[in-house]
Amino acid sequence: MTNLIQTLRQHCATLLILSLTSIALVGCKSVATNDTVDYKSAGAVRGPNLSYPPDLITAQADRRYIVQDGSATMSEYNAAVKKSVQTRKNVMTGIPGMRIERDGERRWLVVDKPAPELYPQIKDFWQENGFLLTIDSPSTGIMETDWAENRAKIPQDFIRQALGGALDSIYDTGERDRYKTRLEVSKPNQTEIFITQRGAIEKCVSDNSGACNSTIWTSRPNDPELEAAFLARLMERLGMTQEMAKAQVAVPLGAKTPKAKLVQEGVNTAHIEMAAGFDRAWRDTGLALDRSNFTVEDRNRANGVYYVRYVNPKDLGDTKGFFSNLFSSKDDSSLKAKKYLVVVKSTGDNSSSIYVQDADGKPENTAAGLQLLTLLTEQMSR
Repeated sequence: MTNLIQTLRQHCATLLILSLTSIALVGCKSVATNDTVDYKSAGAVRGPNLSYPPDLITAQADRRYIVQDGSATMSEYNAAVKKSVQTRKNVMTGIPGMRIERDGERRWLVVDKPAPELYPQIKDFWQENGFLLTIDSPSTGIMETDWAENRAKIPQDFIRQALGGALDSIYDTGERDRYKTRLEVSKPNQTEIFITQRGAIEKCVSDNSGACNSTIWTSRPNDPELEAAFLARLMERLGMTQEMAKAQVAVPLGAKTPKAKLVQEGVNTAHIEMAAGFDRAWRDTGLALDRSNFTVEDRNRANGVYYVRYVNPKDLGDTKGFFSNLFSSKDDSSLKAKKYLVVVKSTGDNSSSIYVQDADGKPENTAAGLQLLTLLTEQMSR
């Protein structure tokens, strides 16, 4: 009997070694490169998405432009993306007059092409990088990705390299990112492209003993280097060589200059003053909105107005758990999100003012209006 048990153990050990060897051979294909971003796993089979924060709310996008959840397989999704890319492959050429502009830690891309020509190429770019779009609005020049995990942040130790392909779902960074792209027409046949990142991190909720009872998703600071990485990739996608794109992005950032000052006139009456002309004030306001918990529904540059929705995270509360928040049939965003007008006015060649108004265009002289101006000032001063 003892000999039989020993024989069975030897056979089991042999099978285990063979299995691990086989898995390691598969896993070798998934060893990460030195790249700093890898969101390729973001497009798993679409169903209830368990990998992104429950919000960090955005308003409902126009359903005509959303990649719908459903029973479609990943192979069908990839086939659709491949077909879309193939239809444009023959007309893709390098674009002259493409350059990176910068102001402090902010970078954006300027391309000498009309926005309608660039929009479908940029949409393909995000899909090729493993993202699904939750907002896809050619009429406003705005697109936003779903929450996704940057797999490049997972440590590549020996076990991970050997078994990564088979045990990929076990590894999790506890971080998620989403990206917003906004196309702005600065002058005829010239487009400014802004990419802004928002991040979330999963944190433990501990009891009195210090044990982790549950986790919640909270915002984490914006990462300008992730934005720069995707700007470089986009430049490559539009026809620039990798070396030239990286060289442009790698140019040292300029010194920070005073941006915005919150001027409080009464208890809840305030506005922002900027020592900058309208063009710069308009651009900085747009970037501040993109990097905050605002959803820009529309904008009118001629009148200096951004039409936005804002959800105060404090209004959402944290009484519900992660999964109940995620799968709740109640649409909290429709109840909590409020509409505002953010108005940029020129007051001179090198001065501008920014105001917040309610949905009817009246001054928002409330605590909420003051809070919005405070948030914008903080973003503009970075």
